[in-house]
Amino acid sequence: MSTGSLAGAAPDRSGAAGGLAVAASALLVGVLTALSVVAAVTGASLDGAEGAGGEAAGDAPSTLAAREIPSQYLRVYEQAAQRYGLDWAILAAIGKVECDHGRDADPSCTREGATNSAGAGGPMQFIASTWATYGVDADGDGRSDRWDPADAIYGAANFLAHAGAPSEYRRAILAYNHAGWYAEEVQEWAARYRGSSLPVAPASPLGAGASGPVDGTAPQLGPDVRLQAETDTPVRFIAGERAMLAPEDGHVALIPAGVPAVVQAMLVSGNELQSLPDGPGGHPDPRGALEQDCSSTVNYVLYRSGVRPIEEILGKNPLAQDYVDWGAPGPGRWVTIYSTTSPTDHTFIVIAGLRLDTSHDGTDAGPNRNEDGPRWRVLDHTPTWAHWSVRHPPGL
Repeated sequence: MSTGSLAGAAPDRSGAAGGLAVAASALLVGVLTALSVVAAVTGASLDGAEGAGGEAAGDAPSTLAAREIPSQYLRVYEQAAQRYGLDWAILAAIGKVECDHGRDADPSCTREGATNSAGAGGPMQFIASTWATYGVDADGDGRSDRWDPADAIYGAANFLAHAGAPSEYRRAILAYNHAGWYAEEVQEWAARYRGSSLPVAPASPLGAGASGPVDGTAPQLGPDVRLQAETDTPVRFIAGERAMLAPEDGHVALIPAGVPAVVQAMLVSGNELQSLPDGPGGHPDPRGALEQDCSSTVNYVLYRSGVRPIEEILGKNPLAQDYVDWGAPGPGRWVTIYSTTSPTDHTFIVIAGLRLDTSHDGTDAGPNRNEDGPRWRVLDHTPTWAHWSVRHPPGL
């Protein structure tokens, strides 16, 4: 979750760009053991649980939900949702985005007392001040612990209920994290988890600032249809969390279905730039430019996916050197930005394992190695000609 949200902040990521965050199995066993006790707890015995009781809204779990969510977590999502009269799929989607249902390798997700750089901890990523208000003793052990999965899930349900759910899910989710991309990602996962719903892409996976309903009322179109409707470039999905180049066309990134919608939008935006030459024409406005240099390429991707508002890009006109300190430190789970000022200013972005870069001489072994301009590059290591500042968009 992004720094400054009411509930918490996204864990710092230490893995390579595009890598999977996988916790050790022994760690997960401990988490699931803690969850197993919640089944015996009734709503009346929950300390601090002030939300209105009622039946949980939403459909039965989909095949994906049954396969993807650990059974103990799924049971508690459903029980907590029933206690507070919420849609269990929204609650489960938040658990997915925050810490992958307790499987994220970041210590703040699972290790008692560990927090990320924003002070958030536990599988639902609460900061201490918010937990003091909304924390719940769900397992009846006499204390409310944000690192305890049952307590954390019930605490999240308590927070959402006080923030406007179930009547205004979008407002409640944005209270949990003040980011449009976050609300869209939660919506997408919730739609996938509901048994009677097809996967739903965000209302506007491309473009800045657009958003749609978070209650599952969006038209039931697959993400490929929704994305394709907003771009002239091919939209083709593959399984997993790593992008690949189309075998017949190295200018087309195949989009992994297992990454957040905002990351999918970044890949589509990279595909949109593949025919452009290298040049400064994308400054200060990267939209519709006939050429793009390194920094305007990054600007376009962040704008087109909704990560940076176009007003911010127009006002600040970020250059390569500006990305040395932009975002959160270290590599991201899905997206990493590399920047340098020596021996020359340069920046590039790695999205779900594919590098989008205007530099190619000696730094590309792929099908675009002889082309200039923003292209998908293939290299099994980070280019060694500079000392890189390594950053990532918060939460990605």
